[in-house]
Amino acid sequence: MRIIFRLPFLVLICSFASSAASITGAWSASVAASDGHVTVTSFSFEQQGSELTGKVVTAGGERPIKQGKVDGEHVTFVIELGNPASPRIVPWEGTIAGNEIHLKSSPPGRPVMEMVAKPADPGVLLPPAKLPLPALKDVPWNHLSRTPPMGWNSWNKFQGKVDDKTVREIADAMVRTGMKDAGYHYVNIDDTWQGERDAQGKIHSNNKFPDMKALADYVHNKGLLIGIYSSPGPKTCAGYEGSFGHEEQDAQTYEDWTIDYLKYDWCSAGLIYSDEDMHAAYQKMGAALAKLARPVVFSLCQYGKADVWTWGPKVSGNLWRTTGDIQDNWNSMSDIGFDQGRLAPYAAPGHWNDPDMLEIGNGGMTDDEYRTHMSLWSMLAAPLLAGNDVRAMTLATMSILLNKEVIQIDQDKLGKEGARLRQEGEQEIWTRELTGGAVAVALFNRGEAPAAMTIKWADFMGGKRPTFIRDLWKHDFVKGTGETWTATVPKHGVVLLRMSR
Repeated sequence: MRIIFRLPFLVLICSFASSAASITGAWSASVAASDGHVTVTSFSFEQQGSELTGKVVTAGGERPIKQGKVDGEHVTFVIELGNPASPRIVPWEGTIAGNEIHLKSSPPGRPVMEMVAKPADPGVLLPPAKLPLPALKDVPWNHLSRTPPMGWNSWNKFQGKVDDKTVREIADAMVRTGMKDAGYHYVNIDDTWQGERDAQGKIHSNNKFPDMKALADYVHNKGLLIGIYSSPGPKTCAGYEGSFGHEEQDAQTYEDWTIDYLKYDWCSAGLIYSDEDMHAAYQKMGAALAKLARPVVFSLCQYGKADVWTWGPKVSGNLWRTTGDIQDNWNSMSDIGFDQGRLAPYAAPGHWNDPDMLEIGNGGMTDDEYRTHMSLWSMLAAPLLAGNDVRAMTLATMSILLNKEVIQIDQDKLGKEGARLRQEGEQEIWTRELTGGAVAVALFNRGEAPAAMTIKWADFMGGKRPTFIRDLWKHDFVKGTGETWTATVPKHGVVLLRMSR
């Protein structure tokens, strides 16, 4: 099994009991999940005196060991994942017991992880041989996602603990809470659903999902749609079975199960292919999906590498990730969201920039910050994929996710992504063109205190004063008298307006 840390930056600090022997060589640690699946983390240590170098290999790729030191009983080293601008530090400690290294780590906000590394054949560090990729050829659009997809995804809240029962209960809650009526239609199962392949190579779900077709039927009977997850590599980010070499076979299985949506995550493909191969690798699955009688939304998850927005539509991609994984905190959400306006020219009906899933309701931000999250994603014409436990939402969370006036901005059929109009220090004004000549205007305060923000009516709608101005969070009309209008915007908050004549 491969242990994956879906964090933008990772620091490992490992402590080993003193041993006369060098730890140079290959090591491998296996951990069994509750569903019986085993994932593997491999280490290549190169020790010279007190210096330690090498690499750590997981399904997410291989990372060089940095700042490695051996100091008596202790060994420390660092690996970097994701965006170094948003560091996430995870301490590890361990001891050597004979030919074993016992490791324990406590990642912030994650369960404690324990594993035992043992000496291994160096072959565990090598990926499978590269398979041929097709010559580049455009895949016809599937005519889906004319507005950004809306729904729910299991990863942000449940990660590897998602199962059949949870998905059914989420589907029930999406109907009960009004999420379905508000436009949230996809119920998407992320990583860790996969079991093993049979003798014919067909993928089966693991014991957490005893009957995927029956689950899909249950979701469909609620008037909802269902999604699933895989990778162009041999393993997914959590070390489960990917679609490497089985693209058409897996696509057919998804159709047999009546799946409506596929999230396709680069993960271990990066151990085999270069970024220059990414277009062809995603084309391979896009072409397999295009052969199906049942259309499937194709979500490209490759963290914004290789300028995916320039070729995503060519592989029939309906949405493509433009960034690393989001975290449930202000810095992560705002750093990701406010960097997206530069990609506005690449969004259009059927093809959307995806700054990752929503964290609203998971508890790491204030309600004002979550309103900014929802407003910014709507201005960006981003997919709205809730990542919380919708079975137990607070009234505040429901008021944010179910604000139909804000959702209407996101789902505007013109399909033009918004962008920054003006920035003054920590305050930003964004605009988005809407159908019928209307305009959405967002006043964002990224500062640490409330701020008075002023807009000029002449900056919008061709310089003409708007007839109707609606505050979408107060659900009230604004009187647009005078040449300017000023609002006090809370710390990390937003005022979102819709203007029309």
